[in-house]
Amino acid sequence: MRVVVTGGGGFVGSHLCDALLSRGDSVCCLDDFSTGKPENVAHLLGTERFEFIRADVTEGMDVSGPVDVVAHLASPASPPDYHRLPLQTLAVGSRGTENALGLADRHGARFVLASTSEVYGDPEVHPQEEAYWGHVNPIGPRSVYDEAKRFAEALSAAYRRSLGTDVGIVRIFNTYGPRMRPHDGRVVSSFIRQALDGEPLTVYGDGKQTRSFTYVDDLVRGLAAVIDSTEYGPFNLGNPEERTVLELAELVLKVTGSRSEMRFLPLPVDDPVRRRPVIGRARMRLGWRPEIVVEEGVRRTVDWFRSRAARNLPTSPVRALEESVEC
Repeated sequence: MRVVVTGGGGFVGSHLCDALLSRGDSVCCLDDFSTGKPENVAHLLGTERFEFIRADVTEGMDVSGPVDVVAHLASPASPPDYHRLPLQTLAVGSRGTENALGLADRHGARFVLASTSEVYGDPEVHPQEEAYWGHVNPIGPRSVYDEAKRFAEALSAAYRRSLGTDVGIVRIFNTYGPRMRPHDGRVVSSFIRQALDGEPLTVYGDGKQTRSFTYVDDLVRGLAAVIDSTEYGPFNLGNPEERTVLELAELVLKVTGSRSEMRFLPLPVDDPVRRRPVIGRARMRLGWRPEIVVEEGVRRTVDWFRSRAARNLPTSPVRALEESVEC
């Protein structure tokens, strides 16, 4: 298949590009690097079945040739990013999603939306299954991301009902792994960076709030399964093993061997207290479940952070991507 991956230069998007290419698909990767990084896909330049187009999906998608699947992953996804880019986040969830849906519809292609567990907000139902409508503050500081994704789901559903577009929706839970940015504000990357640098680990609230951490390889297998299916979903893609933030901090200290202490700060507004997916639908209809336990995933991620610190400056392919309009 030829798959268009929007946000393909991002953390998750670049891993999806790798996985699709490794199984024989062709990939057209779109990214403007507002939050993605050129080095995430620099190793793919020159690959016969890989094409990169530098583009802002809110302004349109000039993709030539056949399109079998559009995987729409473009969006700021970490709190510092969507707080820094609030209007852009809303635009990519609305105009960007409609542009991606339009591309899929014109080609009769499968459309897969990467939505998020944030559509559940600070949930009043625990654990969360796909039938739960969520508990979101529409005017709170997190709303630019939460509501952008909720609108993207509504728009995708409308295209499916009105135009018959082949739509699949996934709701991604906390994902971690290699290629996370050290300062992206996600708890796993923040803890690892702080531990390796000997800084205090920043814990918000009392640290007893829970998350369900999914290693990126597991998530990408789930995305590929949705791409290959005709299922609509939505599908929760996450690890049903629930951990407190304090437990994660202790694990990171153990794996890194760091002697860093913990620094406690007030809990941000609307920060979810509990988060755990019900994944029965993904198990039954996709045959998917996570396989990498958190201990192993954190070890792999720490190893990557350590190797990254020892790397040289970006190579010429990275600079070419930074300067390119189209490669």
